[in-house]
Amino acid sequence: MSGKSTEVLVIGGGYAGVMAANRLSGRGDVAVTLVNPRPDFVHRVRLHQLAGGTDPAVVAYREVLADGVRLLVDSVTRIDAAGRAVELASGATTPYDYLVYAVGSGSADPSVPGAAEHAYPLATFEEARRLRPVLEAAAPQAPVTVVGGGPTGIETAAELAEEGRAVTLACGGVLGPYLHARGRRAVARRLAALGVRVLEGPKARVTEVTADAVHLADGRELPSAVTVWSAGFGVPDLAVRSGLRTDALGRLLTDETLTSVDDERIVAAGDSAAPSNLPPRMSCQAAIPLGARAADTVLSRIAGERPAHLSQGFAGQCISLGRGEGIFQFASRADEAVWFHVDGRLGAKLKELVCKGILKHLSGEAREPGGYTMHQASGATRRKILAAGRTEAPTALEQAA
Repeated sequence: MSGKSTEVLVIGGGYAGVMAANRLSGRGDVAVTLVNPRPDFVHRVRLHQLAGGTDPAVVAYREVLADGVRLLVDSVTRIDAAGRAVELASGATTPYDYLVYAVGSGSADPSVPGAAEHAYPLATFEEARRLRPVLEAAAPQAPVTVVGGGPTGIETAAELAEEGRAVTLACGGVLGPYLHARGRRAVARRLAALGVRVLEGPKARVTEVTADAVHLADGRELPSAVTVWSAGFGVPDLAVRSGLRTDALGRLLTDETLTSVDDERIVAAGDSAAPSNLPPRMSCQAAIPLGARAADTVLSRIAGERPAHLSQGFAGQCISLGRGEGIFQFASRADEAVWFHVDGRLGAKLKELVCKGILKHLSGEAREPGGYTMHQASGATRRKILAAGRTEAPTALEQAA
C-alpha cells in the first residue's frame, strides 16, 4: 500500500464509530470514511428526553467528528469481504483496506402479539421522533403503559410521569435488574413519588398489545392509550447477510483484539461486536472504549505490529428519574452492581455530567486523535472471566494457518 493512503471505512456513526473514526484520523497516511444513514449525530442516551420533549437528542457532526473524516450519508446493504468493498443503498460500491463494523443496536422484533402493530419502540432516533407527536396528541390524563423494566423503560416512565401523565411500568420481571437491591428500592421510591404504577414479576409479563390496552400473563387488562415498548435490543443483520459469523443475537464474532474471526481486515466495535462470544453490556460506556480499541487494532495492523487485547472496565449504570432526580449505581470492574449508589438531585447531576462527558470524549478525540486513554486500563478482570471457562474465538489468522 506504499504510495497511497490506507482506506479505512467505518460503518456506523454512533458512539463507537465516531470514536474509532476520530482516532484513525490522526494518522496522515490513513483516509477515513464514516458511513451513516443520518446527517447528524444521535445522542442516544437522551432518546427518552426526545420522547418527553425535553431534548432534541441530536448533535451536529461538526461538534464531535474530526475534520479529516469524510462523512458519507448512506446505508451499507452488504459487505463483500472477499472483494474488500461495501454495497450501499444508493447503489454505489465503496472499497476499503480495513473496515470498522460499528452498526450499533436497535429495537428487538417483539414476539408478543400486537406489539409490532400497536406499541411504539424507543431504541432509535426515528422511533423516538415518531413517538413524540403521538404523546402530544393524547389527552394529558390518557393512560400510558411503558413495557420493560430496564434503564430505558425506567427513564421513559419517569420522564412522562413528570409531565403529569398517568404511567404504568410493566416490568415483566424485576425493576432495574442490573441494580443492587438498595438502588432498586431508591428507584422504586422515586417512581412512586412521580405517580408511576410499577408492575413486577412474571405475572406482569405482557402477553398481548391492542390499540387501547395491554394484556398481562395473569389475565389483567391495562387500559393504554399509548404503549411504549422498551423490552430488549437487537442488532442489524448486516453481518449475517454478508456471510460473516455472528453470535446468536447477530453481533459480529471477533477475537480479543476485536478482529473478525473470518477476516483480519474487519474489526468490530460497540453493541454489534461479540469479542470471544462474551460481549460487554450494550451501553455507551462500553461502546466508546471499544471504538478506541478497534481503531488501535487497525492502526497496529497498518504499522505491522501485534494488536493489544481488549481491556474493558465499567463504573456502573446511571439512570435519569425525570429532570430533577436520578441514580448512579456503582459497580465492580466485572460490571456487577455493588451496594453503593448516589441518588436524588446529586444522582441527576451525575447523570447529566455523564451525558455531557460523552460528547467531550468524542470531541476531544476529534481535536487530538490518540488522546483518549480510558480503554487502556488493566484487562485482568476480563482475562479472569475468560479463563474461568470461556475460551477466545479463533482468530482469522489462526484459521488460515
